[in-house]
Amino acid sequence: MYSKKRSSLLLTTYLLLSCVTPSQAQDVETNTSPQNPSSAQVQSTDKFNSSGNPLLFPTKTQEVEIEEQQPVTLNQAIEIALNNNKDLQVARLQLDRSRDSLNASLATQLPTLNGQLEFNQRGDDTPGGDDFIMRDRSLLLGQIELSYNVYDGGRRNANIARSSREVYLNQLEVERISEDVRFRATNAYYELQNADAQVAIAQAAIEDFSQTLRDAQLLEQAGLGTRFDVLQAEVDLANANQALTRAIAEQRNARRNLAQVLSVGQNVELTAADEIKENGQWPYDLEQSIVMAYKNRAELQQLLVQREINEQDREIALAATRPSVNLFANYNFTNTFTDTFDNTGYANGYNVGARLNWEIFDGGEASARADVETRNIEIDETNFAKQRDEIRLNIETAYNNMIANKENISTTETAVTTAVESLRLARLRFQAGVGTQTDVINAQRSLTEARGNFLQAIIGYNQSLNELQRAVSNLPDNKLFEVR
Repeated sequence: MYSKKRSSLLLTTYLLLSCVTPSQAQDVETNTSPQNPSSAQVQSTDKFNSSGNPLLFPTKTQEVEIEEQQPVTLNQAIEIALNNNKDLQVARLQLDRSRDSLNASLATQLPTLNGQLEFNQRGDDTPGGDDFIMRDRSLLLGQIELSYNVYDGGRRNANIARSSREVYLNQLEVERISEDVRFRATNAYYELQNADAQVAIAQAAIEDFSQTLRDAQLLEQAGLGTRFDVLQAEVDLANANQALTRAIAEQRNARRNLAQVLSVGQNVELTAADEIKENGQWPYDLEQSIVMAYKNRAELQQLLVQREINEQDREIALAATRPSVNLFANYNFTNTFTDTFDNTGYANGYNVGARLNWEIFDGGEASARADVETRNIEIDETNFAKQRDEIRLNIETAYNNMIANKENISTTETAVTTAVESLRLARLRFQAGVGTQTDVINAQRSLTEARGNFLQAIIGYNQSLNELQRAVSNLPDNKLFEVR
């Protein structure tokens, strides 16, 4: 949480960056909350949705022309990204597909019922007196059979287990992509906030150097200054204008990057509606964070699930050389008709029995396929160890950066206060003719740097916190896979 002093300093910094006069500052200080748009204020969400046609190919300038700027909060940006992200949509479809595959595997536990009906006609020469008589005979054959696989060497159970783990694997993939989308949207939003701050800092620097130029011109007119001081002030003002131009370009790029991450429509440009502030606290120490990451990260669990899938694939391969037992019961009938429609023969019957199939030797193919899956299991185990080490490094890096940025907020906060006062005194001395313009310029540059460092420390803290949240994942409930 911000202290009252820090809130006042941050407000003062924003007012300075926005070139607000002291009288205007008194009016604004009564309300420091940003005017963030609520859900009702944000216009139709259709503008935030990318085209339903993935093959959309704009051919006219008006199809890509920016029609409006739409401010969004961080939470709104995350929601839009989760709704629009194509990778997440594909992952959800793959999850549905794996569930269908599981249903197909479960269906093999039930018996099967097959029916067959055959009709054929043939002609026979039948003796009749001195001649042979050609007679047509029609044959109707029918059979219905109920069969059930009692044992298939473990293939059926392995297929069911494999399909079940594939469902879980795809659930974890949905979770992993969701976490990545949240991270990327949040990071892009902070980058835009940083770009906005750099534009404001550049604008404030222009205001400061403009004031210095006016003071130098007045002193020159009064005979107390030199032409050199005026020229130096003009150069500094021109440099500040160049910095503003670069900052505006970076701001435009950051806005387009956010639009691309959120996959919004072609005609919308997004701006940041949230103020720059510390966006939360991290309540865990480094060791707790590492342990939580090991428990929460979908990537680790995915490797364990993939290992289980490979174990089932090995069982499926070995089942090829194991016996298979099927029970069956069938009923069949035949009926023969002549061309005179005389029923010359009808018969029916049933069979009940069991069948044993066993491929005793297959040349070693099944064993070789099982060995392949054993190697895949070993690869999964090695990748697990590698992923675990990478996760720890990510946690430690993000945690250390967060602590450093947290400390820098307090340090840069003091620096801004000091730089503001130093510039005020340097300008008073210069206006009174007892100071030099160099002192004013140096104070201006120090203030510009201090402002940038202060806001960058806050944004850097938020980015480190975002990285730490992504590295741990599944916060605040710490549960693997949740429909989001």
